[in-house]
Amino acid sequence: MEKKNVNLKLNIAYQMFYEVIALCLPLITSPYISRVLGAENLGIYSYTYSIATYFGMFAVLGVKNHGNREIAKSRSDQDKVNHTFSNIYTVQFIASVVVLVVYFIYALFIASEYTVFFIIQGLYVISCLLDISWFFIGLEQIKLTVIRSTVIKILSFVATFVFVRDASDLWKYCLIVAFSAFLSQAALWTYFPRYAKLVKPNGVEVKKQLKPMLILFIPVIAVSIYNVMDKIMVGSMSTKSQLGYYENSEKIINCTKTVMTSFGTVMMPRMSRLAAEKNVQQSKRYMRLSIEAVMFIAFALAFGIGSIANDFSVLYWGEEFAPCGLLLMGLAVSLPFSGFANVIRTQYLIPNNKDNTYIAAVISGAVINAIVNATLIPSQGAFGAVIGTICAEGAVCVIQCFAARKEIEIGVYIRKTVPFLAIGAIMCLCVVLLNRVLNMSLILNLLIEIVVGAVVYLALSLIYFVATKNEILESVVKRIRRH
Repeated sequence: MEKKNVNLKLNIAYQMFYEVIALCLPLITSPYISRVLGAENLGIYSYTYSIATYFGMFAVLGVKNHGNREIAKSRSDQDKVNHTFSNIYTVQFIASVVVLVVYFIYALFIASEYTVFFIIQGLYVISCLLDISWFFIGLEQIKLTVIRSTVIKILSFVATFVFVRDASDLWKYCLIVAFSAFLSQAALWTYFPRYAKLVKPNGVEVKKQLKPMLILFIPVIAVSIYNVMDKIMVGSMSTKSQLGYYENSEKIINCTKTVMTSFGTVMMPRMSRLAAEKNVQQSKRYMRLSIEAVMFIAFALAFGIGSIANDFSVLYWGEEFAPCGLLLMGLAVSLPFSGFANVIRTQYLIPNNKDNTYIAAVISGAVINAIVNATLIPSQGAFGAVIGTICAEGAVCVIQCFAARKEIEIGVYIRKTVPFLAIGAIMCLCVVLLNRVLNMSLILNLLIEIVVGAVVYLALSLIYFVATKNEILESVVKRIRRH
């Protein structure tokens, strides 16, 4: 196993770099794909991909959080790492094979339409069998996953423009996306021998791994109800065009959301190790810093997207996708809830084995989401799913915070979010007023609004950081002065 010193700041930088790439590339391809394929074809892609995603969830069970945590706790002992990985992956492998058989039976004999697209999406399900990203994240080897994912995303990006030229190329688009997922997971196995080796699994230990994986699988399924099932419900209870609008709007929100969740991806193995060492003070320090950083980003994104949503939708996707404006405004409301909850979940609940609290929160959110969706989608279409997502994200955040209020400084964290709420509201007001007085082309109006909004938000945030002697800002200033 390669011994490398893990630099937390460097890992965050790598992950943030990847999230920027992951954010920018879909932002470039989305308007092209929307115009080439159209709302209905985009809805077909989203529908088949969402169902394949559900099968993929059953293939990996709760391995991402459980495997990440267990590898992080055992990484100081190479022999233990080998055995932990082999026992956990045995469960994943068996589950994946069973799911693959069921999926292709569904695709070939049960699905009444879109059979070709379901077969192509099967590559995504196969990729779940190969997924060992949790192992590298547990070792905090973020650089490896970032390099692999970045290269493959760029290749996928180029292939989309080269091969997808008109509406008849929907199958090519599905193949590019599914094969990219497959290649991304397969590539990680080339690095694996440097860090561990497969050993004969122990039957007793394999059974021990199964229970916590199933426990952490419950929230995965629950979260999927408002991340995946909403698309299936819109596609089934409304029109494929409505699903196309929702797919595009959610894609923008999910791209921006990854910038926030990158903190959780990097910090969870570190927080798991600190929890195992019972280093409470350092854990609290990291959480305070993370909350402030994540909420700074969350409110910037929420108010920024909400203030330009209508003009952005028409310019970005075309007049056919004008309904996306309202959907974007609604989904943007969920970002602060999602960001706050992600920090609590990945930096306290999961590292400290508070799985029951995590499960209760996401199941409650899933039930609320399903009820709201079933009630509103038939009459409101995609906007009904938007309301369901807001209710679900809000419920999960509130329940997690209430359950953890006695162990962590929830009051302190909430107070740290209020300034960014106020700053974001001021930025939004400036952009809305600017929109009313500008009388140029749509693209110039939008560019000016984005620049002015960014300047206002960053300037006011900088004043706040200086006034409160923010630790991250002071660290950056000291480094600049040293150089």
